[in-house]
Amino acid sequence: MNAVTAIDRPVQMDRLRGFVTAFADLLAATRDEGAILQSGAALLTRLIAKDDWLPDAFARPNPDRYQQYLLHCDSRERFSVVSFVWGPGQSTPIHDHSVWGLVGVLRGVEKVERFRRLPTGGLINEAEDYLREGEVDAVSPRIGDIHRVTNARPDAPSISIHVYGANIGAVERATYALDGTPKSFISGYANSVIPNLWDRSKST
Repeated sequence: MNAVTAIDRPVQMDRLRGFVTAFADLLAATRDEGAILQSGAALLTRLIAKDDWLPDAFARPNPDRYQQYLLHCDSRERFSVVSFVWGPGQSTPIHDHSVWGLVGVLRGVEKVERFRRLPTGGLINEAEDYLREGEVDAVSPRIGDIHRVTNARPDAPSISIHVYGANIGAVERATYALDGTPKSFISGYANSVIPNLWDRSKST
């Protein structure tokens, strides 16, 4: 992918650059999932505490479906960072991730429905939560990986920042019917360019 050469408004790209660097350092220091999720959640909480760093090109909703924009992918695909942009009321199907993940809300509110597999193979809605600006959630096959997410705002977009333990746009995952029937998919990304985190020529 090519780097973005222009953005729509001045943004503090040093915040995202610092987050990416710190997360790479975290993964170099440990492979323990619990430690990654705990320390990574703290890093993501700091990133989403400020809303001045996401370029407009990666914050645009689509009238037909939610958008997943790649912001960074580690060169060894150990992790990826994406922005999820939801139009009013838009929702995912019930789906899994197959890798660990962290989700932090930058703008708006997300409704998260968590599902548990029954002995019969079907799925039951086990819990329902609302994730608000500044809050971070975690998923993984170990702690719970099947959910459905909806933009809880009926009249405005919501945006969340996700970090996954792989190049999530290339991971084979599944959506599910309530009877547990899976349907494989690979999500890909909505963008064909990514933000240039490494140009410091305009730094002050």
